[in-house]
Amino acid sequence: MADLDPRLTPARSDIAARGLEGRVDAARFVEGTPARVIDGIAPLRRAPRADAGLDTEALIGEPLTVFDEDEEGWGWVQLGRDGYVGYMPCHAYLKGEGAAPTHKVAALRTFLYPGPSIKLPPHGWASFGARLAVVRETEANGRVFAVTADGRAIVANHLTPVSSMESDPVAVAERFLGTPYLWGGRSSLGLDRPGLVQTALEACGVAAPRDADQQEATVGVGVDLDPRAWRRGDLLFWPGHVALVRDAETFLHANARMMAVGIERIDEGLARIAASGSPLRAVKRVTSPG
Repeated sequence: MADLDPRLTPARSDIAARGLEGRVDAARFVEGTPARVIDGIAPLRRAPRADAGLDTEALIGEPLTVFDEDEEGWGWVQLGRDGYVGYMPCHAYLKGEGAAPTHKVAALRTFLYPGPSIKLPPHGWASFGARLAVVRETEANGRVFAVTADGRAIVANHLTPVSSMESDPVAVAERFLGTPYLWGGRSSLGLDRPGLVQTALEACGVAAPRDADQQEATVGVGVDLDPRAWRRGDLLFWPGHVALVRDAETFLHANARMMAVGIERIDEGLARIAASGSPLRAVKRVTSPG
């Protein structure tokens, strides 16, 4: 199992995914059950405890595979979006394939109402990039609502078709300016460095893995470390950290120094991070599909 990334490998000593049979040792192998996230944000934790480390988050509508559930209400799952494996509260997902998403949230966040009225107490919310299955639109009091397969209503102009793509990941990331830094976060309530990059790239049709080292290894093509060679949207990588070049003078990143998504001068940021013992390691350029 040495060649398998444990973050992406659904294998424990007692149970593992059927597709890993012959590659890992486990007491039993299972196919897993498809499911979809039904909470606005679903935490994926390192252990089946509410106080365990937050590795990442899944947004409402995201597909996943459930391999095991315990008596305490925790599922051991693998996310469909980026393959991350961990523990999620069972109440946060619903088993079954569910209706295929038709739309995604284009606003930073939006409320999910029990019916087509903004005066009704919301039944939840959804963050930017969350995917929803819309079955119809309806108008009420001069406002258009999209109604999902499970009967919830969303203000229609907060959504866009899943096929719609942004063209500038930096412009997407800039919408999150001021959003609090959260280790493992991946929503408009809080996100971390690679979570911001993953979200911005995905909005532009570029699939990216969850963590900075994975992004560095698999996303884009290498660019010279000389800042004069950089252009908007290039990704800057340090050990455990990633940022997006904004222009010739600044880059944008979610960071624990500001405890938020913020903008920093390139010269000052490079010097500051290098002084902490982490000189810039790589620069990658990503081209959006089409």
